[in-house]
Amino acid sequence: MDADQLEECTTNNMEGALKPMDSEQLREYGHKMVDFIADYYKNIESFPVLSQVQPGYLRELLPDVAPSHPESLQSVLDDVKDKIFPGVTHWQSPSYFAYFPSNSSVAGFLGEMLSAGVNIVGFSWIASPAATELETIVLDWLGKALQLPNQFLSTGGGGGVIQGTASEAVLVVLIAARDKVLKSFGKDAIGRLVAYSSDQTHSSLLKACKIAGIYEENCRVLETNSLTDYSLSPQTLSDAISRDIASGLIPFFLCATVGTTSSASVDPLRELAMVAKANQIWLHVDAAYAGSACICPEFSHCLHGIEEADSFNMNAHKWFLTNFDCSALWVKDKGALIQSLSTNPEYLKNKASQENTVVDYKDWQIPLGRRFRSLKLFMVLRLYGLENLRKYIRNHIELANIFENLVKQDPRFELVVPRKFSLVCFRLRSPVDGDDHLANKLNRSLLDAVNSTGTLFISHTVLSNKFVLRFAVGAPLTEERHVVAAWETIQGKASELSKLLS
Repeated sequence: MDADQLEECTTNNMEGALKPMDSEQLREYGHKMVDFIADYYKNIESFPVLSQVQPGYLRELLPDVAPSHPESLQSVLDDVKDKIFPGVTHWQSPSYFAYFPSNSSVAGFLGEMLSAGVNIVGFSWIASPAATELETIVLDWLGKALQLPNQFLSTGGGGGVIQGTASEAVLVVLIAARDKVLKSFGKDAIGRLVAYSSDQTHSSLLKACKIAGIYEENCRVLETNSLTDYSLSPQTLSDAISRDIASGLIPFFLCATVGTTSSASVDPLRELAMVAKANQIWLHVDAAYAGSACICPEFSHCLHGIEEADSFNMNAHKWFLTNFDCSALWVKDKGALIQSLSTNPEYLKNKASQENTVVDYKDWQIPLGRRFRSLKLFMVLRLYGLENLRKYIRNHIELANIFENLVKQDPRFELVVPRKFSLVCFRLRSPVDGDDHLANKLNRSLLDAVNSTGTLFISHTVLSNKFVLRFAVGAPLTEERHVVAAWETIQGKASELSKLLS
């Protein structure tokens, strides 16, 4: 091949190659991708829910270096199907009952697609005014649906912001609370600051304390027990605070939870708020999981006392049909957040920001850049509406109730705590009365046996030294038949374990 032929061949190849951006290529490839994803959901029940691969499996299947020349979309999708999917744990499977749900939906997907399509980086109002203003509006909508006090809304002096996760939410409010206290006591007092939580509080609080410079020995993890269904006792909190004050320490932060990770317990917000207020402690309420249920009137009582809290967080990406990530945080005192997190370099200065007439969400979060995440929530709220979202949540709670009743009917099993929301905590009883060590061993084996089938995925926790199985209903495609089939698998594996012991 001579030089002219080589140049012509190269030109022809470039003409057919994927361009950085082209509306017609996007239309063509986009349709293929939507079809691929739709087929994935159509066939999702054919995949093992929990990936069955071994660590390092993928390195053996993919090349050591990136390709030098373009490959076809079809060949890439074939690799996704044949090589990537075997290593995926399918969180959207109707038989996914582990951890807590991470919802995907048609509306959420469309919002994600639109966000990716316009692809703005909305760190300040001027960077994309609609991104900032829509976020303010939809978080006011959601705040009103949750019946949050006006102080948490943009019209009441506070406001909402979308964080990536509840871990980011607790970190930013912890930093705000820290700085607020240090203004009074001086920066050198950081070694005396004390944060409070229960032993059921999410581990993200302890990580936030590490990042914020709160001494590990000053993180009070207060014990709970079955007498209060593992909720935090106000008296226990009050006693701990009194001891710390007597020791010359400075209580400054309390994290209460509505729907704990282990058992979905609900801390008594009103009583805890009274203790926090009396001691000038910032009260943060983590409702990452159960906050979604609080749009239903029958669960609004779980937020009684929220008017005394300083911040509130729920994950729309857990149980609110909004694709990950979308963690909604509301604060009463936005000034405290902004003072702690604001930066104002010359290259970001602009008239609107300087005149203080707009919100710049870069000052409400850790990173500078931020995605147009409010589009997802906007789509979900508009395309489903609050009443259908309430029906969706109630359906999962009813399915969990069905599973709870199935557990009750089998004398080999016990409920460890009463079902709350859509989480059932249960376990296989020991064949030897009072032998918790044997019961724990049996339930570990049962968990592994059930998950190794690939037909469902459940997770575990430990409550009062008891190894407990968790069954969390919340995947969008889950129906009663999936719950019944999961229970039959659990029963079958329990029978196999019993035979091995006999």
